[in-house]
Amino acid sequence: MNTAIFYHAGCPVCVGAEQMVADAIDHGRYAVEVVHLGEQAGRIFEAEQSGVKSVPALLLNGQVFHINFGASLDDLKK
Repeated sequence: MNTAIFYHAGCPVCVGAEQMVADAIDHGRYAVEVVHLGEQAGRIFEAEQSGVKSVPALLLNGQVFHINFGASLDDLKK
């Protein structure tokens, strides 16, 4: 099964994107994981290594899709 990881920081933009995008993915084709970087700061490095620059972002089969702009990863490191 393919993997989709939705990274966000819990802001209103991120939560709205999660509801619209992550829920729209075909769960029969993709295992969807939602990662709240505000609560799981230890995964910021992982997101960065995958090419994520800001959240909300969707990592789909290794390809990053930035959705709108809620916060940069640099802001989450503080």
